[in-house]
Amino acid sequence: MFAALADPTRRRILDALAAHGEATATVLAAELPVSRQAVVKHLGVLDRAGLVAGRRAGREARYHVVPERLGITARWMDRIAADWDSRLAAIKRLAEAGGGDPGSAP
Repeated sequence: MFAALADPTRRRILDALAAHGEATATVLAAELPVSRQAVVKHLGVLDRAGLVAGRRAGREARYHVVPERLGITARWMDRIAADWDSRLAAIKRLAEAGGGDPGSAP
């Protein structure tokens, strides 16, 4: 999923889908500086990552964002960030409590 989100065009596609609620590759391509074929490929990557889902409506495929997958990832990242914040706070407390010469070797 992180590889899917790493690409700026895919993030723009997610933003556009969030704004529209649902859209076709043709509609998305009209808003982006890439071809419809490129949008279709990006949507495939996002679909495989579980970030978007498509449904057939006649001859066209309409895509929408799958917010649950993004929510799970955001909560996981929040837990990781909180863990690192705790670690950094502990390092800061140790450094401030040391009081010794920072240039001297242990």
